[in-house]
Amino acid sequence: YDSGVEFGEKGFSEARWRTLHSVHRNGHLYPTHGIGPVAQYININRGNRFLTLTSTASKARGLHEYILNHPRGGSDHPNANVEFRLGDVVTTVIKATNGESIIISHDTNLPRPYALGFRVQGTKGLWMDVNQSIYLEGQSPVHQWAPAQPYLNQYDHPLWKKYASDAEGAGHGGMDWFLLNSFVQSGLSGAKPPIDVYDAATWMAITPLSEQSIAMGSQPAAFPDFTRGRWTEWENRFGEGGY
Repeated sequence: YDSGVEFGEKGFSEARWRTLHSVHRNGHLYPTHGIGPVAQYININRGNRFLTLTSTASKARGLHEYILNHPRGGSDHPNANVEFRLGDVVTTVIKATNGESIIISHDTNLPRPYALGFRVQGTKGLWMDVNQSIYLEGQSPVHQWAPAQPYLNQYDHPLWKKYASDAEGAGHGGMDWFLLNSFVQSGLSGAKPPIDVYDAATWMAITPLSEQSIAMGSQPAAFPDFTRGRWTEWENRFGEGGY
């Protein structure tokens, strides 16, 4: 949607609050969509944990250009004089105890199609969300991408196969339905939720730690262990409860 060039009290929808963060802060402001699935892939807080991160921010140009070029903006608009602190692209690299490196990007102020940009890479190949492609050594054509859909169909999680029609039309490609359903069902059954308060604290810690890293010239910032060592005992049961 087009909310114009106003923000704060004059803004519309997310511009009423979100743009103010771009004015006053420089860091990875919205890490959860990117880090949530990856944290499940590598068992964060369940046999693995984040150790440190480094963050780097590009220059801030996108929102200023948007205001200048918008029909309701222009160089004479008061917001054309606003100095935005948030870099257009913030790149964060997280190191995990078990040796993995996770790269997440905050990229909301430049023109581009919507994409979460997931990429998973290991010793046998890699999968990329942006172009829905996969490369598996010994199976894919040499030095060529292969369509990912046949593999997604074959290895789709049983929960997606079971509830795909129920989740159709829900936010973020159906993901919102699964998250809300698992939260409600775990509450009804008394089971530990697949995403808990320790996960929430760990994921959201990325924001202040990235601000700290950028302010220190992209030096490493250490993650607190919110579980107080219990991550070594807990097991990842995401998707195993039937919801």
